[in-house]
Amino acid sequence: MTAIESDLAAALNASPNAYFIVGRELKFVWANAAYLAVTQRTAAELIGTPVFEAFDAGPGEEAPESTRQLRGSFEKVFATGVRNDIPVIHYAIPVPDADGRLAYEDRYWSVIHTPLLRDGVVEHVLQYAIDITELENLRRSAVEGAAAPPLHAIDAIVGGALLSGARSVQADNARLETERQGLMDLFMQAPGFVAVLSGPDHVFQIHNSAYAQLIGHRDISGKPVSEALPEVQGQGFFEFLSSVYATGEPYEGRASRIQLQRTPDAPLESRFLDFIYQPIRDAQGAVAGIFVQGHDVTETIRSAERQKLMIDELNHRVKNTLSTIQSIAVQTARSHADPATFAESFQARLMALSHTHDLLTRSHWEGADLDAILQHETEAHGSHRVTLNGPPVALEPAGALSLGMIFHELATNAAKYGALSAPEGRVMVDWAVVNQARPELRLTWRELGGPPVAPPERRGFGSRLIERNVRHDLAGEVKLAYASDGFSAEFSVPLHRDRSS
Repeated sequence: MTAIESDLAAALNASPNAYFIVGRELKFVWANAAYLAVTQRTAAELIGTPVFEAFDAGPGEEAPESTRQLRGSFEKVFATGVRNDIPVIHYAIPVPDADGRLAYEDRYWSVIHTPLLRDGVVEHVLQYAIDITELENLRRSAVEGAAAPPLHAIDAIVGGALLSGARSVQADNARLETERQGLMDLFMQAPGFVAVLSGPDHVFQIHNSAYAQLIGHRDISGKPVSEALPEVQGQGFFEFLSSVYATGEPYEGRASRIQLQRTPDAPLESRFLDFIYQPIRDAQGAVAGIFVQGHDVTETIRSAERQKLMIDELNHRVKNTLSTIQSIAVQTARSHADPATFAESFQARLMALSHTHDLLTRSHWEGADLDAILQHETEAHGSHRVTLNGPPVALEPAGALSLGMIFHELATNAAKYGALSAPEGRVMVDWAVVNQARPELRLTWRELGGPPVAPPERRGFGSRLIERNVRHDLAGEVKLAYASDGFSAEFSVPLHRDRSS
């Protein structure tokens, strides 16, 4: 113990007021002579004993609440390092009676708890307790109309006012503490991000869990915003804060893009925020800080962007589909003068287009499998008559639509004029993917066992559609052969190409 500490202990020990000191475990460390006298205990009985084991407030109805109140005051001082006062507390203490047995005496106290720090850490708490039992009993007697012992009027007035004022302050403090805690709970649990910045450097005073999640749960309390979020420098947000602090005018941002480093050493991540910077004014009306509140709307913005892309893609596909339908209608009309046969052929071709659309819809328009398209267009003729042989090939949407129309024309022509028009006829379809650097589909359609085949005298719609789709839409090549033993077609189509329309 230093000389200063020894002098302080001696001074407190000589004081007529009651003092004692507790450690963090709430055990008696020291008590002065006045405290030992008022409690009728010895230092040996108290030192090292838990406070609430030595004094538990007795059996009265108020005892549990009194104990809770006193313990809470100690814990608050240890937690905050700030002095805490209890203006009035009803706390009975056990004292020896004439026979040496302990009996509880009703007592009222006014208590002050002061932190004792070492190197900035609260090591002990000093309690200064004033026994105000007589004043409280006097006040109660006056209220209840009982005979009171004679005293000067000024004493009664001062005593009554003192206790009444103390109780009022105590009640107000309790109410304010409850309200404050309620507001803090709302603040911390708010679904949007919230922070309070102080001073011209915008020092973080407090922030809620949503704000912590937004910035990656880093330690920002007590730091200026430029130090806490250095990667935000140059993105305009610091300038907005300074403008609000200088002018007192709030600033609101909508879908504002911010780049944050949400984990250490990670690349910057873009987020989109709706937020407002609201000035906080002091009692004199000057701006003292800024209240930050907002929501992370990144997913909403990205969802809107995806929706726009989908709408743009849908528009593109609708235009292409309408163009295809228009071409089918014009070419079919040229090949069929009779309205009935035109309607039949036109409807069949639209159904082929619809079947491929169904396949693409199932995959959310990410593509379709070549084998599935071939099965769709040839299944009506019997699986035993059409042999499909090749590996799985994923087609892009545009390629799937074009090949679906091509296979429909081939199957229709085979059923009308080719191998599928004869009982023993059949179709062999073989394919493979070559050149893995620039994948290319090689497919052969061969008809066997059908009637003799001769080159057509004129090019019909089917052959024109096949050649146009392969060369224009698929950027590939096709060879149509009309051998006497059966029709065949050889296709060479790149599997990936940039969309040019």
